[in-house]
Amino acid sequence: MGIAMRGVLWPMLLWAASWPVLACDAGTVGVDADGDGRPDRGAAGVRVSDGRQLAITDSSGQWRLPAPAQGPVFVIKPPTHALPLRGDGLPDFWRTTADQAGCDFLLLPASDSPEDALEVLVFADPQAATRKQVGYYLDDIVRPLQDRHHATLGVTLGDVANDDLSLYPQLNQATALLDVPWLHVAGNHDLDLEATRDEASLSTFRGVYGPDTFAWEESRATFVGLDDVIYRPGERPAYVGGLREAQFAFLEAYLPTVARDRLLVLMLHIPLFDTSANAETFRRADRERLFALLRDFPHVLVLSGHQHRLQQYFHDADTGWQGAAPLHEFNVGAASGAFWSGAADAAGIPDATMADGTPNGHATLRVFDDGAYALDWHPARLPEDNRARTASMHLHAPRALRRGAYPAWGVYANVYMGHDDTRVEFRVDGREWRPMRKVMAPDPWLNLENARDDLAESLRGFDRSPEAVPSTHLWRGALPTALETDEHVVEVRVFDRRYGERRASTVYRLLDATE
Repeated sequence: MGIAMRGVLWPMLLWAASWPVLACDAGTVGVDADGDGRPDRGAAGVRVSDGRQLAITDSSGQWRLPAPAQGPVFVIKPPTHALPLRGDGLPDFWRTTADQAGCDFLLLPASDSPEDALEVLVFADPQAATRKQVGYYLDDIVRPLQDRHHATLGVTLGDVANDDLSLYPQLNQATALLDVPWLHVAGNHDLDLEATRDEASLSTFRGVYGPDTFAWEESRATFVGLDDVIYRPGERPAYVGGLREAQFAFLEAYLPTVARDRLLVLMLHIPLFDTSANAETFRRADRERLFALLRDFPHVLVLSGHQHRLQQYFHDADTGWQGAAPLHEFNVGAASGAFWSGAADAAGIPDATMADGTPNGHATLRVFDDGAYALDWHPARLPEDNRARTASMHLHAPRALRRGAYPAWGVYANVYMGHDDTRVEFRVDGREWRPMRKVMAPDPWLNLENARDDLAESLRGFDRSPEAVPSTHLWRGALPTALETDEHVVEVRVFDRRYGERRASTVYRLLDATE
């Protein structure tokens, strides 16, 4: 989350420091109906933008911006079409200069849309700092998904790398194995730290990923990516969350054209809610201005990263939201977890559990026809034959208690996608289900990991696990001790509105003791 200076200056990557002088102000959007790489006809009514102003193609597919371009020019992919891929596996939807494949864009016929839902892979903060960590990203996040995901789109919510932007090609090569169009939002660790002003701070990012403000349309959802990292070189902190005048100009031009019956998804790096009690981490005036533009949309979801924790936040009047219902922001956990820290497993991959006890991994977003959606978290790896640690939660309970002792000890359930309204229950030995109580406390499993690190005579990993902090998705139930001396099975069940009931279980023993 903080900024660390790189030891290498990237002169080739500062080519756009004099932004915004571009010649890509006009061109055409064509349709390649037969797959030969050439347009067969022009595409009418397609929107093109530079992240500030909007142009719409005429009947022959021609477009022209009202004024000279102020940044990378991109086509807003319509839901009726697909886009070809660039040589690096990224979708070919932007231009940075007029001599880079001209200012023309090509659309392809859309593949068959999913019957029940649109599925999107959502990554936050892969944050690789070294080639070795790129390998962790490949082996821990990407390869397990290659043959089993059903997504047709993917997004990374910033901090693609951890300041070493020369790792972008390797990270892209790994992500391309997932074989879906992939969108990238900029994060604070994607900045050119040698830049002396905010306008030039994403030169490298733009050279690889194109626009830092963009839109993308699918049949069931509209996606808007926004760089919300305001770089302030020489200040403390060196960045703050917020939006710029150009971004508001784009939103004011684009949002009135967006269909209201589909889900509108805003993709950011820094959360819209303030993450510190002592500082404004997202500029309140910008948040209120953004919320005013979103207020009348019936279906809105915000996706953010940056925190290296996982939590659900519901905006209301306290944060300036004036919509009919609370605005849901899903603050997505990190692919790198706690910055690729912790003891390594048998494959040499760090544990990477985050400070709130959430295992590192990725999220999925499923979008339905009525603007409804379902979110889920997928841990990167799970131990075999361990019923206490499932894809949706992990349990922690003492292994042994004294029979007849005061029932002051509990079973804890870290329910990754849990929030205030989540129903969590437990029972012992098949008895009656009882509600568990939501608590704001550190995850006890991570407390133990911290203790193991403290007691170790040598380092257990390159970096130790993070110090446990209170989790926003932890539940507790008091374990009964007035049972027979034996092993007892504890079951926990969680109810999800879209995915139904999910369970995990563990055991504890009651032992007789004498004074």
